[in-house]
Amino acid sequence: MYQAKVTVSNALGLHARPAKLLVKEAENYTSDIRIIKSEKEYNVKSMMGILSMGAQKGTELTLVAEGVDEEAAVVAIKKLFDSGFGE
Repeated sequence: MYQAKVTVSNALGLHARPAKLLVKEAENYTSDIRIIKSEKEYNVKSMMGILSMGAQKGTELTLVAEGVDEEAAVVAIKKLFDSGFGE
Protein backbone atom coordinates (compact mmCIF):
# COMPACT_ATOMS: atom_id res chain seq x y z
CA MET A 1 0.00 0.00 0.00
CA TYR A 2 1.24 3.48 -0.91
CA GLN A 3 -0.44 6.69 0.18
CA ALA A 4 -0.10 10.46 0.14
CA LYS A 5 -2.00 13.47 1.46
CA VAL A 6 -3.36 15.99 -1.04
CA THR A 7 -5.37 19.19 -0.82
CA VAL A 8 -7.94 20.32 -3.37
CA SER A 9 -6.49 23.62 -4.62
CA ASN A 10 -8.60 24.54 -7.62
CA ALA A 11 -11.27 27.18 -7.03
CA LEU A 12 -14.33 25.07 -7.85
CA GLY A 13 -13.20 21.86 -6.14
CA LEU A 14 -13.58 18.46 -7.75
CA HIS A 15 -16.31 19.32 -10.25
CA ALA A 16 -16.87 17.45 -13.53
CA ARG A 17 -13.75 18.53 -15.44
CA PRO A 18 -11.13 17.73 -12.79
CA ALA A 19 -13.03 14.59 -11.82
CA LYS A 20 -12.83 13.42 -15.44
CA LEU A 21 -9.07 14.10 -15.50
CA LEU A 22 -8.65 12.24 -12.22
CA VAL A 23 -10.56 9.17 -13.43
CA LYS A 24 -8.74 9.21 -16.78
CA GLU A 25 -5.35 9.25 -15.04
CA ALA A 26 -6.37 6.51 -12.59
CA GLU A 27 -7.43 4.24 -15.45
CA ASN A 28 -3.77 4.11 -16.58
CA TYR A 29 -2.93 1.96 -13.56
CA THR A 30 -3.94 -1.55 -12.53
CA SER A 31 -3.76 -0.82 -8.81
CA ASP A 32 -6.84 -0.31 -6.68
CA ILE A 33 -6.86 3.46 -6.05
CA ARG A 34 -9.02 5.17 -3.47
CA ILE A 35 -9.47 8.61 -1.96
CA ILE A 36 -10.30 8.89 1.72
CA LYS A 37 -12.30 11.92 2.86
CA SER A 38 -13.55 12.10 6.43
CA GLU A 39 -12.98 8.36 6.91
CA LYS A 40 -15.11 7.47 3.86
CA GLU A 41 -13.45 5.83 0.84
CA TYR A 42 -14.16 6.63 -2.81
CA ASN A 43 -13.03 4.69 -5.88
CA VAL A 44 -10.85 6.99 -8.00
CA LYS A 45 -11.82 5.10 -11.16
CA SER A 46 -15.50 6.00 -10.65
CA MET A 47 -16.66 9.37 -11.97
CA MET A 48 -19.85 9.21 -9.90
CA GLY A 49 -17.85 8.30 -6.80
CA ILE A 50 -15.55 11.29 -7.22
CA LEU A 51 -18.42 13.70 -7.85
CA SER A 52 -20.40 12.35 -4.88
CA MET A 53 -17.47 13.14 -2.59
CA GLY A 54 -18.24 16.86 -2.78
CA ALA A 55 -14.61 17.90 -2.28
CA GLN A 56 -14.31 21.68 -2.29
CA LYS A 57 -11.28 23.95 -2.38
CA GLY A 58 -9.13 23.38 0.70
CA THR A 59 -10.43 19.86 1.38
CA GLU A 60 -7.67 17.54 2.58
CA LEU A 61 -7.78 14.02 1.17
CA THR A 62 -5.68 10.87 1.41
CA LEU A 63 -4.80 8.96 -1.76
CA VAL A 64 -4.31 5.23 -1.22
CA ALA A 65 -3.27 2.68 -3.83
CA GLU A 66 -2.64 -1.05 -3.61
CA GLY A 67 -1.14 -3.08 -6.42
CA VAL A 68 1.88 -3.53 -8.63
CA ASP A 69 2.01 0.11 -9.76
CA GLU A 70 0.70 1.71 -6.56
CA GLU A 71 3.52 4.23 -6.07
CA ALA A 72 3.44 5.42 -9.68
CA ALA A 73 -0.35 5.82 -9.50
CA VAL A 74 -0.28 7.90 -6.33
CA VAL A 75 2.60 10.06 -7.57
CA ALA A 76 0.82 10.79 -10.88
CA ILE A 77 -2.52 11.58 -9.24
CA LYS A 78 -0.85 13.76 -6.62
CA LYS A 79 0.69 15.78 -9.47
CA LEU A 80 -2.83 16.48 -10.78
CA PHE A 81 -3.89 17.80 -7.39
CA ASP A 82 -0.70 19.84 -7.00
CA SER A 83 -1.26 21.45 -10.41
CA GLY A 84 -4.86 22.38 -9.59
CA PHE A 85 -5.91 20.19 -12.52
CA GLY A 86 -4.58 22.81 -14.91
CA GLU A 87 -7.08 25.46 -13.84
